[in-house]
Amino acid sequence: MTTSVYLINKGINKPIIFHGLRAQYILYAGAIITGDLLLFAVLYISGINSWICLPFSTTIGIAGILRVYHLSHRYGEFGLLKKRAARRFPRTIRSHSRHPFIDLKKPDQKINLKNSA
Repeated sequence: MTTSVYLINKGINKPIIFHGLRAQYILYAGAIITGDLLLFAVLYISGINSWICLPFSTTIGIAGILRVYHLSHRYGEFGLLKKRAARRFPRTIRSHSRHPFIDLKKPDQKINLKNSA
């Protein structure tokens, strides 16, 4: 009788990593490369010399990818999302009415169980 050997997948619940980029930063890098390709196409179709289009779009693309790598290493997998969420959180809570506090001061009303059926 032969023994079955089962491989264990040890990559469960780990983030996707591609050349040092983690999670959503891979999508950002892909969007930058796609946008850079479209920028080159628009510049080339508009009649600008290709010797000007190529260095311009290459510089923009490299700067964008370096920025994404910087964000990936600085904030990690969820850090940038947490930073964006923290910006939307109000620093102060203002109440222009005293009604919520007045309602707290009302005495609790007792329920009459004899009459309820």
